[in-house]
Amino acid sequence: MFKNKVKELLEKGLEERPDLFLIDLKISESNAITVVIDGDNGVLVEDCMFISRAIEHNLDREENDFSIEVTSAGATSPFKNPRQYKKNIGRILNVKTQDGQQLEAVLTKTDAKSIVLEWKTREPKPVGKGKITVKKQIELAYDAILEAQVIIKF
Repeated sequence: MFKNKVKELLEKGLEERPDLFLIDLKISESNAITVVIDGDNGVLVEDCMFISRAIEHNLDREENDFSIEVTSAGATSPFKNPRQYKKNIGRILNVKTQDGQQLEAVLTKTDAKSIVLEWKTREPKPVGKGKITVKKQIELAYDAILEAQVIIKF
């Protein structure tokens, strides 16, 4: 009952802010609510406060004692929602595929079903000695991706 009420309030809060989306919701046995959100334009402290209030102000502490924590998805935490890919176009991702491939490449495109990654590699020349730089591209369906995350380079 309590969990359903929390989910309902969270959904209402997210409906008011369509730029925000849910990454994870956990409610422990002791009613510790943990919400992880992300946003199409990033997440500000104010966004976390908005979602926290949307839930907290509509629950009765006399009825259920609870704690609430709303955080944003970490910059390097693995993606859990396809919307996270769209906001990271142009960034370098580390992607592990279901078939065991590991790719480090630039995310260039996303759509409802897949992503496109591009990278450059050195390969032997087709004719003669030496190597040339070749641009590679792969399209991956979301269900072919085991894990993906942004690589932060300084």
